[in-house]
Formats: sequence, C-alpha cells, structure tokens
Amino acid sequence: MQILLGSNSPRRSELLKSLGYDFTKVKIDCNEDFEGIETNKVAAYLAEKKSLAFASLGKDELLITADTVVICNNAILNKPADKAEAESMLRSLSSTVHTVVTGVCIRSLNNKIVFDNTTEVTMNTLSANEMNYYIDNYQPMDKAGSYGIQEWIGLSKVAKLNGCFYNVMGLPTSMLYEVLTNKFNIFPAKIRK
Repeated sequence: MQILLGSNSPRRSELLKSLGYDFTKVKIDCNEDFEGIETNKVAAYLAEKKSLAFASLGKDELLITADTVVICNNAILNKPADKAEAESMLRSLSSTVHTVVTGVCIRSLNNKIVFDNTTEVTMNTLSANEMNYYIDNYQPMDKAGSYGIQEWIGLSKVAKLNGCFYNVMGLPTSMLYEVLTNKFNIFPAKIRK
C-alpha cells in the first residue's frame, strides 16, 4: 500500500522517514475547531477530523494524520499567533509539569484506527532573556505550545519526561510502528516480516 502523510509538519515527515517508511505528503484543508471536546481528547479528535476531510483516498492507499496539543493547567496551548503570544505561552510553561498529547488516525478504505499518546514534560524556570533568545532564534510560531523539544529549549530547560520523547516532537513513533505492522501489516521496505 502507498502511505500518504496528511501533515505539513517537517518533524512528522522526518520521524516517519526515520522509521523506514516511504510516503507521499498530501495537503488537507480542515477546520480545526474543537469546541465541546474534552481537553485530553482533542488531539485524537482533530487527527480523525483531518483524516475524514481527505475524500480522495484510493483503494491501495493508507492515510496517516496527526495532531499534537500542549496542555497546561487544563488549557490547550495551540500554535502562537505572534511573538507576544509565544512569550505568554512559554511563561505559562515555565516551572511546570505539562502534558503533550498527540492523536493519530490511520485510515484505509476498509479500516480506521485512532489512538493517542500522552507525555508529561517537566520544564525548568525560563527567564525573560531565555524566552526572548528562544523566540528570536527558533521557530516557535509553527509549534504547539511555542516550543520544540528537539531544539535549544528542550536541551536546556526540559528537566524530565514521563513518556515518549518523539510524541512531544509530534508523532508517537513506537505506537505508530506497532499499529502499522500489527494492524495493517505494513512494514518498512527494507524490513521483512
């Protein structure tokens, strides 16, 4: 089967490629409203919503969609709109334990599996200068919660993780691999069953 990745995230592309899978990226236009959905269920809801918005799935195609949310004090921190919002989000994450939930939907014409993965992240205190340095030198505007764990902030300020590191990057790779191999019987090209 041909794998389609319905995501613009360069991190998701990198992770799926690192798992050994060949895939084609597809563009999906989807309203990402989630009003009335429980906070910890939003990521899976949006991953499935994105999948169902892609109507042209062929019989030999498998679509993977995902969504990552950062939850702090029971509030979802989306991608920031500007520098001020990025700074506000980083301030709220400073000296806290927050959760990152990534929802994944894998769909063929005959099968659909939706799952999510949660990671707890303990972040040390961020000074105003450190927040400004990060915002000015990295790309927080395309990241939920205004940070990427694989970047400077993760190297210097994430004290502890309880869960999957790659989930915080945007794709729970070990769970994804298990579902692809055990439920869809799809292995990377260089790995034999």
